Amino acid sequence: MLKKERQAYILRQVSLHNSVLSTDLSTEINVSEDTIRRDLNELAETGKVIKVHGGALSKSFNSFYLRTDVYNIDNKKIVAEKAVSLIKDGMFVLTSGGTTIIELARLLPSSLKATFLTGSIPAAYEYSQHPNIEVIFIGDKIAKKSQIAVGGEAISKIKAIKADLCFLGINAIDPEQGVTDNDWDIVEVKKAMIEASNQTVVLSISEKLNTHQRIRICGLNDIDILITELDSTDKLLAPFMQTGLTIL
Repeated sequence: MLKKERQAYILRQVSLHNSVLSTDLSTEINVSEDTIRRDLNELAETGKVIKVHGGALSKSFNSFYLRTDVYNIDNKKIVAEKAVSLIKDGMFVLTSGGTTIIELARLLPSSLKATFLTGSIPAAYEYSQHPNIEVIFIGDKIAKKSQIAVGGEAISKIKAIKADLCFLGINAIDPEQGVTDNDWDIVEVKKAMIEASNQTVVLSISEKLNTHQRIRICGLNDIDILITELDSTDKLLAPFMQTGLTIL
């Protein structure tokens, strides 16, 4: 694979999953980790990614509030619109972070009266702009790369909640592997969120379907609803529907 092709692949993976590990990229592209590190350094120098130890992050982690170049934003808005339709007055809604969750927050009708609970700083900020929503921030140590509260205190607070709905923004989902991520702290928080909710809704653009990362969050049997931008009859969704998931 030529350097231009490698770097295009790396950029897509970073945009899709928000973060990448050098070791994973090395295996996927079948080149040395030194080659990957050089590629990441070049991409960081041109402002396309944020270089961190062992990999890279999406630029979204530096500018959640003001970004105008969110990856695949049109499809994320479709997903968010479908998600908003599930929220009713009086609900307690627990949400993760991520750009699709941000779009959900921005699309909430001004008349909605509900309580939103989140450990995501950007999501909490968006909810706080709403005239009739009560916001409860679940605080603890902040994971800088995702701007989400993680750690034992955050998990304990989540376990004390009984939410009507849990909206999870995710990095990867597969019929066999389930929902996966590559950040241990985020995985533990999301596991607690699922357990603390009556119904769990996964938000995912279709590009993340049939992909997986290193750490398992849950199986599909732990999810109630999967929302993508696709029509629910799309053949790409058939394997997920066969597991008993409701597809929107």
